[in-house]
Amino acid sequence: MHIPRTSVRAWAVGAAIGLSAITPLGTAHADERGAAASPGDIVSSDPSSFHPLPGQPTGTKAWKIHYRSTTAKGEPNTVSGTVIVPQDGRKGPRPLITYAVGTVGVGDHCAPSAGFPRGTALEANLIQQLTLRGWAVAVTDYEGLGTPGDHTYTVGRSAGQAMLDAARAAIRHPEAGLGKDTPVGIMGYSQGGQASSWAAELHGSYAPELDVKGTATGGVPGDLMKVADSNDGSYGSGLIFMAAIGQNAAFPELNLDSYLNPVGRTLLGAMKNTCVADGAVLGAFKSIDSMTTKNPLDQPDWQRRLRESRVGSVEPDAPVYLYHALADELIPYGVGKQVRADWCAKGANVEWHTIALGEHVSGVITQSPLAAQWLADRFAGKPARSNC
Repeated sequence: MHIPRTSVRAWAVGAAIGLSAITPLGTAHADERGAAASPGDIVSSDPSSFHPLPGQPTGTKAWKIHYRSTTAKGEPNTVSGTVIVPQDGRKGPRPLITYAVGTVGVGDHCAPSAGFPRGTALEANLIQQLTLRGWAVAVTDYEGLGTPGDHTYTVGRSAGQAMLDAARAAIRHPEAGLGKDTPVGIMGYSQGGQASSWAAELHGSYAPELDVKGTATGGVPGDLMKVADSNDGSYGSGLIFMAAIGQNAAFPELNLDSYLNPVGRTLLGAMKNTCVADGAVLGAFKSIDSMTTKNPLDQPDWQRRLRESRVGSVEPDAPVYLYHALADELIPYGVGKQVRADWCAKGANVEWHTIALGEHVSGVITQSPLAAQWLADRFAGKPARSNC
């Protein structure tokens, strides 16, 4: 069946939605200049702006930051992001959301921090729902998206650490008006759902000083092997190829290039410089076998690394609002349901919601206000009700 290019492009744009003196904290590393640096330390900060649409005023101040974080292998790195603070005259502490966007692509120009000033970032309207509540928001660009190297797309530990360190950086920002007692919420969907779920699992061991009140996470690709099997050769297959780029970026010893045939090298080379709309179009309806001389997902080293990004192995130490669309065509409902089962089995406080009507893209749109209200209740000190 022929699918018009414009239809695929429209799906791809929608799928992206459905995705100075600073006191060091945490374990110190040595940065490139030899100075002591800790995860969450700010390397640079420049004035920016936040616009959901081109030129749309939001009553906020924003800064593009570069901050220290940690790779999936435990090495120090630098990640970019954006800190957004409402200018509403509020006195005293305000909550902070550390927010992870859904898939935007793997080209540096696709980073959220590049889109906010232009009013082109696809989830900016959802983020504005949070700033209108008076909350500050830290949005990570993720490792390698807007900074040197390839984006480590779908590498869970890297993404979760980048989220937690974005919160640390926002709290340490001298102009943001936040402090050590700032209540923190974690939020994300799709790729951001993987990142936020990992942040929830890592909080107690990686950033326990953050006062995390809860995590709202949805459309979670909790098992990358199952997600790949579901999308291979379909209109979502471009996500598989972006994930291959991301895993290889984090773990170069996987040697992705050695598996690619000439067509695959051309495709992935082009995808490295595209955002999700064009990248998804380029990769749509292509099978792994048609791009490779040997399927890397059949190899033990690739399987091991993909299993390392699985969600559900650690109990989050704060309540979780978890949701997934029953008819999700990109991330199977059963994958999200398994995250719930794994967390509940470990004793986590999980409020689970099945989205009965809708699919992957509509899931984030319809649930975002409900997830935000759930976080508002956590900030207000109301007890979370698990339905495990």
